[in-house]
Amino acid sequence: MNNATQHGKNKRIGLLAAWGDYPIEVARALRKSGHTIYCLGVEGHANRPALEPLCSAYESVGIGRLGFALRYFKKHAVQNATMAGKFHKTLLYRPWVWFRHLPDWTAIRHFFPYFAQPQWSSDHKDCKDDTLLLALVDAFARRDIHFVPATDYAPELLVQCGQLTKRGLTLAQENDIAFGWDLAKEMGRLDVGQSVAVKGQAVLAVEAIEGTDQCIRRAGSLCPSGEFTVVKVAKPNQDMRFDVPTIGLGTVRSLHEAGGRVLAIEAKKTIVVGEDELIAYADQHKLVIVSFSRPEAESIAA
Repeated sequence: MNNATQHGKNKRIGLLAAWGDYPIEVARALRKSGHTIYCLGVEGHANRPALEPLCSAYESVGIGRLGFALRYFKKHAVQNATMAGKFHKTLLYRPWVWFRHLPDWTAIRHFFPYFAQPQWSSDHKDCKDDTLLLALVDAFARRDIHFVPATDYAPELLVQCGQLTKRGLTLAQENDIAFGWDLAKEMGRLDVGQSVAVKGQAVLAVEAIEGTDQCIRRAGSLCPSGEFTVVKVAKPNQDMRFDVPTIGLGTVRSLHEAGGRVLAIEAKKTIVVGEDELIAYADQHKLVIVSFSRPEAESIAA
């Protein structure tokens, strides 16, 4: 029994929505299952016009307004929440970011050990994605607001195993997938990124803070001949509450425009948003999209 079933009697739920279409799909699934949705849309990320009609209440929240977010969910008696969408972490490294976004006192107290210079804090922590997101989840849990994986409510968005497009793989592409799998898994274990671009079993680009689409574009600029393969996987110990690998039409469009040919994703651990449109686009441009699990990757390598 998943968490969504366990909490089924409590139809009141919070949604922390960031960038992309994934939060919209989650909101639709929650509404279809009879949930009352109280949404916090991250400023500069969430698609308010699409989300607000699906929710009982909607408020925008700045990236530094943790206290406001906690009070909002508490005001609406939210005990269970879920998050969906990509947060553009590059915002945190822009000049004067905290003056622009004005963090509240709750955020300053909670995240000071993460962003303060080491000499300012005896409890200095790193700023890896999982570290920051776990800290965020912990802040809500301390107020008895518990985050649940969004895929518990919309499991149909998790891709199943198999070939998604009409076009299949060549032997060289199979070898590149097997080669790229281990690299992507190791990058995930280190909490660096979830995607790698390879060709001829050589690494073209590794995803870091910039995200998958920019990683693909960089691979295209470094490999003008194109025909490369992108492998995107979940982290070895993926916390399904956040940062779940996600692809949509934009990812496939970036692959085509950069000259790539193959997108390999991890089955049952990757969210595919707008699958029908995505596959139609891929077929039109003769791209290959496949979904597999580790045993299949090993059989490819063999």
